[in-house]
Amino acid sequence: MIIVDSVLAKRAEAGKPVRVALVGGGYIARCIALQIVSAVRGMRLVAIVNRTVDRAERAYAGAGVVDPVRVSSKAELENAVAAGRFAVTDDLSAVCEAGCVDAIIEATGHVEFGTRACYEALRHGKHVVMMGAEVDASVGPILKTYADRAGVVLTYTDGDEPGVGMNLYRFLDSMGYEPVLMGQMKGFLDRYRNPATQTELATKLGQNPSVLACFADGSKLALEAAIMGNATGFVPSQRGMKGYPCAHVNDMLAQFTPDDFKAGGLIDYSLGAAPHTGAFVICRNDHPEKRKLMAYLKMGNGPLYMFYTPYHLPPWQVAHSVGRAVLFNDPTITPRGAPVCDTISYAKRDLKAGERLDGMGGFTCYGMVDRYEVCARERFLPIAVSLDCTLLRDVAKDQPIRYADVTLPPDRLVDRLRAEQAEHFPAHA
Repeated sequence: MIIVDSVLAKRAEAGKPVRVALVGGGYIARCIALQIVSAVRGMRLVAIVNRTVDRAERAYAGAGVVDPVRVSSKAELENAVAAGRFAVTDDLSAVCEAGCVDAIIEATGHVEFGTRACYEALRHGKHVVMMGAEVDASVGPILKTYADRAGVVLTYTDGDEPGVGMNLYRFLDSMGYEPVLMGQMKGFLDRYRNPATQTELATKLGQNPSVLACFADGSKLALEAAIMGNATGFVPSQRGMKGYPCAHVNDMLAQFTPDDFKAGGLIDYSLGAAPHTGAFVICRNDHPEKRKLMAYLKMGNGPLYMFYTPYHLPPWQVAHSVGRAVLFNDPTITPRGAPVCDTISYAKRDLKAGERLDGMGGFTCYGMVDRYEVCARERFLPIAVSLDCTLLRDVAKDQPIRYADVTLPPDRLVDRLRAEQAEHFPAHA
């Protein structure tokens, strides 16, 4: 982002970098650490928090920091940062309470731990950038109310498809082109992929097979669609969205007329379409002179137009979201108010009473997106929230799972916030 990099450069020259703490020690967290430490002027990764401290140390080591200091309290963290040291800890409260941290990046990949990190950071007046779609899709709207009360920013990251899509949305809206559909380019979809089917690829890439499975089975697609919808008010035209197989994302335009958007904007996705990665926005402008110019500029005859970004680089672009939040109080993408979308857990196979659900990218469930009022009325269990729930009854393959079908794990913050969210934003009948 042009303005962000200029202001960060000035912060670097003044010796006043934006101070960031990273929560998480997995593959994506290691990539984020590498990027901020090695490439981002005017930003300093002062601390990494992980339940297993040696994984936090590994993340720093991959970025070339070989001597981070272990700390176990707010005071120790502040002393380490004041001395110019990098810090690692397993104490989340230390980074949330410390005055030497301007923002946290949540990159745990775990709905409960990620929710707790965001909640505690907001309560202590820290800006929060989420890498975890699990958190935003499940409790983003209620967390946004905490951010507003604290006067800080809650945002999902730039670089992942929702953030990339919202950048396009704002760009088009600023030019007087009305966004009517937001989505992403999905290369492949198989609802029944699981960690076993993804093990070979995961080993090759050095990633978690469950993470790759949640990409392949559409669960991450559902979460990201819900994030897009809750930020724009757009909804799926049907449960799970339609999905449009096509050779190029531009070909999607032929599937729509302006009448398709009379009731409001939509979220959806292309399948197998070049350029195969990134996000897109379809917009509308019916001004005759503008249509002439757009045709001359090879953007089509209108009144619907396709704009897309053919890449998404979450670990590299997250720093832009941190800078926008801290320097300009500008969220990349954040819930606009009451949720309009939610996700649903579906059985990947015939499930039996007593089984424990293994959540995103596991062997038991895949996720679909639907309108919030439908999910609330039917009491569907969201895919990210399904982790570690125990079935009370059998559920057949490809059937939705409801709250009434499971026992929730005890004393989870995510469940308390879900209840608070439902009370704060009652669904329309």
